[in-house]
Amino acid sequence: MLASKFYFRNWINLRCNMLKFGEMIESVSRRAFGGSSGTYNVRATELARDRRLKTLTVTVIFLDDTKQLFQLEKRAKGHVLLELVFQHLELVEKHYFGLQFSDNGVPPTPANADIMRWLDPAKPVKKQMRGQGYFYLRVKFYVSDPSKLQEEYTRYHFYLQIRKDILNGKLIIPPSTACLLASYMVQSELGDYHPDDHGPKYISGMQLIPGQTEEMERKIAELHKLHKGQTPADAEFNFLDHAKRLDMYGVDLHRARDSANKELQLGVTSTGLVVFQNGVKINNFSWGKIVKISFKRKQFFIQLRREPSESYDTLLGFNVVTYRSCKVLWKSCVEHHTFFRLHSPAVRRRTPLPIGSRVYYSGRTELQAIEEARLRPRVERTFIRCSSRKLVVSAPDDKNRPVGVTNSTRSSRAYDNKVTSLSREPRRAWGENSPNNIDDDGGFLDRTIEESRAFTPVLPARAISYADEEPDSERPTTASGLYDLSHYSPQSSPHLTTQVDEGVVFIRMTPDEEGRFGFNVKGGSDLAMPILVSRVAPNTPADRCYPKLNEGDQVLCINGIDVGGMLHEQVVNLIRASRDAHGGELVLTVRPSSVYEAGTCPEEKEEEPLYQYVSDTSVGRDSLEQSIGLLREGLMSGSLVLAFDRSYRKKPGLTTTQAALPQNSNSNRYTDILPYDLTRVILESGANGDYINANYVNMEIPGSGIINRYIATQGPLVNTVGDFWTMVWEAGSSLVVMVTSLMERGRAKCHKYWPNIGETLEGAGLRLKSVRAQYNNPAGFISNTLTLTHLQSGVEREITQLQYIGWPDHGVPDNAAVFLQFIAEVRRFRVGMVEPTIVHCSAGIGRTGVLILMETALCLIEANQPVYPLQIVQHMRDQRAMMVQTSSQFRFVCTCILHAFTEGICKPLPEYLYP
Repeated sequence: MLASKFYFRNWINLRCNMLKFGEMIESVSRRAFGGSSGTYNVRATELARDRRLKTLTVTVIFLDDTKQLFQLEKRAKGHVLLELVFQHLELVEKHYFGLQFSDNGVPPTPANADIMRWLDPAKPVKKQMRGQGYFYLRVKFYVSDPSKLQEEYTRYHFYLQIRKDILNGKLIIPPSTACLLASYMVQSELGDYHPDDHGPKYISGMQLIPGQTEEMERKIAELHKLHKGQTPADAEFNFLDHAKRLDMYGVDLHRARDSANKELQLGVTSTGLVVFQNGVKINNFSWGKIVKISFKRKQFFIQLRREPSESYDTLLGFNVVTYRSCKVLWKSCVEHHTFFRLHSPAVRRRTPLPIGSRVYYSGRTELQAIEEARLRPRVERTFIRCSSRKLVVSAPDDKNRPVGVTNSTRSSRAYDNKVTSLSREPRRAWGENSPNNIDDDGGFLDRTIEESRAFTPVLPARAISYADEEPDSERPTTASGLYDLSHYSPQSSPHLTTQVDEGVVFIRMTPDEEGRFGFNVKGGSDLAMPILVSRVAPNTPADRCYPKLNEGDQVLCINGIDVGGMLHEQVVNLIRASRDAHGGELVLTVRPSSVYEAGTCPEEKEEEPLYQYVSDTSVGRDSLEQSIGLLREGLMSGSLVLAFDRSYRKKPGLTTTQAALPQNSNSNRYTDILPYDLTRVILESGANGDYINANYVNMEIPGSGIINRYIATQGPLVNTVGDFWTMVWEAGSSLVVMVTSLMERGRAKCHKYWPNIGETLEGAGLRLKSVRAQYNNPAGFISNTLTLTHLQSGVEREITQLQYIGWPDHGVPDNAAVFLQFIAEVRRFRVGMVEPTIVHCSAGIGRTGVLILMETALCLIEANQPVYPLQIVQHMRDQRAMMVQTSSQFRFVCTCILHAFTEGICKPLPEYLYP
């Protein structure tokens, strides 16, 4: 044992001595040979070089189905590939687009939507590549209005995306709308219709819509003829403008199931979340209603904002197919909310112990994208549009000429699909109007239209703003209309003879490329009326100038010349002459109308596109309160009024043939406000035939069995008083509601169709006697009691006429409380009535529609049913065109509905309350 310890100790000492000797030798070597030796690892450096030079090759397929290869560094992230794609396309407004790929590498289709993913800009491309590395350029955020897009080239890519969505069945549309959209496609690709160039089957060689038939192609061809003169940019703009009204426009669908295991689809949109069942929208949750969105494994949750009347939180849960799909849905919600609702993306917060998934949208928001595009100078450039052709078929009469191909001897367009970006705004189309329809105000100034020139009717102007956006301190003056008071003042113009008082403003504008200012005037000394602005065309200098020119504004001076004593024709000629004088500039001295709302910015707040609310029966007793909450939110954001502006004014497909007959033209107060043939009132014993400008309007109150029946009609003319009372007698009516004055702003709005107290009026086999009149000062109306006697039978009936006074045409009452008192009085007289109530204003659409809408909403509240004013308006317009005429009227009645509910003026009746 001792010997082993001795040997071990000696071995340790020897080892230490050897180490010290080695260190001494190494030290001597470094001192002696330090500058004369070295090593270099050749292989290692070459391998590192190869690693640095290794690249990825990805294929991007664009919206026109062309392909492009891109070389990327191996570790490049998604934003690098996105920038390369946008630079290749020269796409300036790029923040609406993204690159998609599928988990299994197959092309995107509606059937495999669950496995489609968006390229994450913050992650390496290599980790997101599947299969052969195909990526597909797609629209990620669908703009709510095409007018927000500054570039024609961007709108063209949106047009390609919507066209692709229609063809692959993602965007389901009714046949009538499909034909209309297809006609714009044809106009964009083939240009104007020419009988010599376009044979009977010239569309059959184009793939336009799914299930395309010969009958549909004939309808498309007929609609194509109406678009004559529209450039490709015009046609594509109108295509987008109609497409954005579709329920499925811009909806990112995800499959899910509810608690009862029923199949649903959750759609993420710019406005919030939409729930579909069997292709039908059953519920809508706007972003303002949602407090929080979350997911856990395969369950997706929505926490709703608590209403003032609720003492609990509402949490909705849905089961999604897979965990990955659930996270994709959640991420889509985060990105859509950030893009459309926020001024800028949320700041990423780093936490020491992060729990759960964290997704931050790092791109631009819609607000930032629009501001960036607005500040960027317009670039004139050209691009070539792709074709929709799917096949070429020889025509039977000419084997050498393919159907759908333009004759080579004559081009349908001079530019042959190669176009330059327009510096002007696209021309809008609206299928209801016509350049030949001249209303009572004289129509637009420029009604001299060449016969061969296209008719491009006008749509309401679109706003470019946000619900969360503060009003701008001043309006940009990039439009042709400028306002600068210092450049033109009463002292600087020797011709200005009108005294300038408080409230008078000066408006400057210059004509557009077609020489139009875009407004019309009425009145003159020959008509014993002041000069008033009767109409302002959207998206024209008159509409874009600041302050904005509005209908009803009184024109005092034109370029400093007093027009107070001029004839109507002289005023029109003076306006036209200003195009050639004063450098083409027109300066108007205007007194704004009394109905002009100074607080309403020309650029209305916009958050949501047109949405339709569908009540969810599972919600039960809360559906009324939820609808009121949505109404409140829509009014606060302005989105509800914008949705009203975009809704149709006349129901497509309904005719007004009888009203347009020559023998009936004198019975119409306004030439463009005519009753539908389907719902018009037909007189049995009318003195002038069976025609009167009136429609039946029936408003059903669900769940109550009540149907409120109305006859909406115009204010009687001198020659239609007999027909009016004949209608009252034949309809069995005992209540007439008049919401207009006889004269307004010096113009006759309604002929006095009843006699003075104690007097009688006979005509059309009827005798009318005025018994008494009572003025209700607090409610601001007059109640007249009349007796109507049928002379042949001797039968007598008592008629009550309620006349609301102080309601301006195209305007709203000054006091909502007084208006609600009048509605209460109307409802008091309607108790027990089953016959229709006669309601009229001047035209029978604006104020008449407001009254019917208000009473219908109150009945819905009493029946504990949800109230959706936009649906009520559309239901009324399905029976009489243009009911509720202006956005200010719609805003006013929505405010009254909200006031009546929140203040407890109208409550659900006990018999309709759920147990």
